[in-house]
Amino acid sequence: MPVSRALDPSEPRAAATPVAREAGARPALPVSAFSQPLVPLLTAMAMVVLVVVAIQTARSSDLIVGLWAASGLAAAVWLRGGRGLGYDLSFGGLMAMGILFGEVLAGNTPAMAAMFTVANMLEIVLAVLLARRYAPTLNLASVTGAVRFIFVSAAVAPIPSALFAAAVLSIVRDASFLNGFQMWWFGHALGFAVITPFVLSLNAKHLAALRDPWRLAEAGVLFGLLVAACAMIFLMLSVQVGFLLIPVMILIAARMRVLGITAALTVIAVFAVGGILNGTGPFQTDAGTVAERVLLAQLTLLFGYLPILLVASLLEERDRLSERARAGQTRAERASAAKSRLLANVAHEIKSPVGGVIGIGELWATGQLGPTTPTQQEMAEMMVKTARQVEALAHDLLDVARAESGAVKVDLRPTDVPGLIEDVRRSTALRAEAERLRLEVLCEGDGLVALADSQRLVQVLDNLATNAIKYGGSGGIVTFRAYRVYDGVRIEVADRGPGLSVEKQAQLFEPFNRLGLERSSVEGHGIGLALSKRLIELQGGTIGVTSIEGEGATFWIELPAA
Repeated sequence: MPVSRALDPSEPRAAATPVAREAGARPALPVSAFSQPLVPLLTAMAMVVLVVVAIQTARSSDLIVGLWAASGLAAAVWLRGGRGLGYDLSFGGLMAMGILFGEVLAGNTPAMAAMFTVANMLEIVLAVLLARRYAPTLNLASVTGAVRFIFVSAAVAPIPSALFAAAVLSIVRDASFLNGFQMWWFGHALGFAVITPFVLSLNAKHLAALRDPWRLAEAGVLFGLLVAACAMIFLMLSVQVGFLLIPVMILIAARMRVLGITAALTVIAVFAVGGILNGTGPFQTDAGTVAERVLLAQLTLLFGYLPILLVASLLEERDRLSERARAGQTRAERASAAKSRLLANVAHEIKSPVGGVIGIGELWATGQLGPTTPTQQEMAEMMVKTARQVEALAHDLLDVARAESGAVKVDLRPTDVPGLIEDVRRSTALRAEAERLRLEVLCEGDGLVALADSQRLVQVLDNLATNAIKYGGSGGIVTFRAYRVYDGVRIEVADRGPGLSVEKQAQLFEPFNRLGLERSSVEGHGIGLALSKRLIELQGGTIGVTSIEGEGATFWIELPAA
């Protein structure tokens, strides 16, 4: 396949879409930005520059460089660019050419240049394969994604190439195998852990934010402070005060997230290693060779500063979850508003024809439409009863719609709870279903005055009492109880019926959920408790239930005390 065609972004890449759809994945930049034909060529040219600069300025252990960014850049662009055998072969070949040219231009012999090119390509390919296998979303804006990439791709990928390069140098140049291995591993791991996340986290949102003059000025101030602190710590002072950088890095992580902290780590790495090679900075006070001091700087960067990247990932993950929560809340509010409008419209449409049916049924039942037989009179009464049930449902639907839309206004005033409970008990006792039940009222203590809307509270208590009679009347007793709790008043309506399972308790306040009693002889629509919950919440209170199967159920309300 020709190179130009392999790099053509129009060529389909089978793995690109699944990666983009992976849970939590979000492409850092539009895929086309990294899959343009010129991007691999520009990356290869950047590789040449990075290789020459690194070898000329950061070579610290024989021929091994202490700070290596080229492999991290190549792996990042490779991961962002695309997939497919043709693309991988073409891109890998260009990266190998860039590294080889850089090695030769930096002054390495052809043999050493070839050896280093093989070692670098080995770790680049391994880093790409490990990232595709263990961090396929390339999402560093989460703690899980960042940990997977850093501790799998960044830490593991340089090991085989470090072993290979150290072994070759120990044989050819009689260099220390351990020093060479350590220097290569930590220097290249640092490049993968810093440069690759920087490129992977770069997205259009970050670039758009920098168009804001205030955000751009803020970034300039933060990095100006960082550069000044690095210059002082690594170029002027001779004492170990690197911890002073941590507050600055945390501030950058808080304001600029993953992109900012990876850029900050790059700045610190350049100053730390550059100070050692320049003969300045705190690491000069440590005994040992230049290679050993560079190794100490690498370890400081990897284990002292790199963990702050996880802080930035955690903050960015929190931002993303907050955005999702806000979007979900907005969708839920819109859906709730639409449902409330639908319920209100349905209720209004039902009320008019049902009123007509009730009027005709009453005229028919009373004989005002002509003589009726006993059977016809019974049918007319049944029709009126059914129509009134539909009318009650329409009223409940309208109340639910008003409550959810905020149209229900509550008038909160000091309310005498014992007197209100006694009124509900008396009205409940007049019902036919309560003839064989004992209704008890227990009011414990004085000062049982709640801040509530008495009309709405009566509506809720009447609903709870009705349910206690309908579903728990088999126990023979319904108890109304009121007492003080903390700075509020608690009202309970308890029965000794069959009780509720834990699963049913969790579904109890859902609208239109009758908990499997839809086909029972007990009448109801399943919206009374949902309406009661909303009315109590509008009054600043809470409502709930405690129940054990076979031992009855206790519905409770807690309202602020007046």
